[in-house]
Amino acid sequence: MKNFDNTEFKRGWRILILAIVGVATSSSSLLLYSFSSMVIPLEEAMGWPRADLQASITALSLGTIIAAQLAGWLNLRYGLRLVTLISLVTLALSMFALSRASGSIWMLYLGFFLVPLAGLGTLQVTWSHLVNLWFEENRGFALAIILSGSGLAAIMLPLITTWAIARWDWRAGFIALGALPVLLALPLTLRWLLPVAKGHAAHSMQSGAERSHPGMLLRDALRSWRFWICNLSMTLVVSCVVGMVTNIIPLLRDKGIAAEQASQIFSTFGISLILGRLVVGYLIDRLWAPGVAAVALLMPALACLVFLYADASIWLFVLATLLVGLGAGAEFDIAAFLIARYFGMRDYGRLFGVHLGLITAGAAAAPLLFGALYGASGSYTGLLAFCCICFTVGPLLLLGLGGYPVFEREAEAAPV
Repeated sequence: MKNFDNTEFKRGWRILILAIVGVATSSSSLLLYSFSSMVIPLEEAMGWPRADLQASITALSLGTIIAAQLAGWLNLRYGLRLVTLISLVTLALSMFALSRASGSIWMLYLGFFLVPLAGLGTLQVTWSHLVNLWFEENRGFALAIILSGSGLAAIMLPLITTWAIARWDWRAGFIALGALPVLLALPLTLRWLLPVAKGHAAHSMQSGAERSHPGMLLRDALRSWRFWICNLSMTLVVSCVVGMVTNIIPLLRDKGIAAEQASQIFSTFGISLILGRLVVGYLIDRLWAPGVAAVALLMPALACLVFLYADASIWLFVLATLLVGLGAGAEFDIAAFLIARYFGMRDYGRLFGVHLGLITAGAAAAPLLFGALYGASGSYTGLLAFCCICFTVGPLLLLGLGGYPVFEREAEAAPV
């Protein structure tokens, strides 16, 4: 196991803070982690069936697929700074517009589809690209730190939206969410997202645009069986994480838990998500990443069994939520790390954009399936059984990736 060297962290701590806030206030985090707390208020206020509301996450996923591809290309063409600054402003405006949804539920679907397009520069592909440019020896741990921003989102967003809805109504929930990117992420982006030096080894004084980075081109990766194992494995896991995240609070409510207490239980998801990210991120820099991932990503399968068979036990529900968070904590930093390690940084923006798009496409179908299962049975039994299977098969697939390839340094990275 390698010793810990904090040189990169001394140089790049501002980037880490910026990226943590960026991930927490990204278009996907804002809607995904607040959705569970808004399902019942929307159902009661607008008369939209709970099963139909699940399709909102499908619309969000479809928008994210397109946005991820555009983000990779625009970041390469115009640089991370310009794309991110514009996206933070348009993301806030799109959230404010979402608060005006009324009448047909299709207006809500349209809003959820457009939000990630408006905030395309705030997606994880941007923040992971930035951190991958600044960190190499501690890349996995650095990615884990910044992607813990989604854990902060999972802790805070349900509480913020529940408070805003209780004080005003469901529209206030969307307005509160829209204020976060401009109040938190925009000032830090203006100050710290600059084309600064990466400083590593002999290239310590070169900017991201000037450094050469090894790895595969997109067309070569698309022919690699490893790329498709990563895609299939993470699709199974991510789709079920989405299903759990968007249904834990309604599931708890159906088991007799009050709304405020259910939100508090769900907040423990964010705590364990952060813990899972940090522990897994630290280990994958030092151990074989697919093996670490397989263990971490199996944890939610146990949580599904608890939710299936536990009956009105607060502590068991907390334990199950913690297990889901541990697995969810490993998913995106594992994905970002595996793409960088197995395919290099030469075409990382487009590669991770394609990977993110493919797994999001699978995740987009999941809410439709989950909604249909709930509508047919009136319970979450089918959803939990399906997720238990996927949380078992997906992690085991990663064990077939084999050792890390070695690339020659031969191409230029995208401009910061």
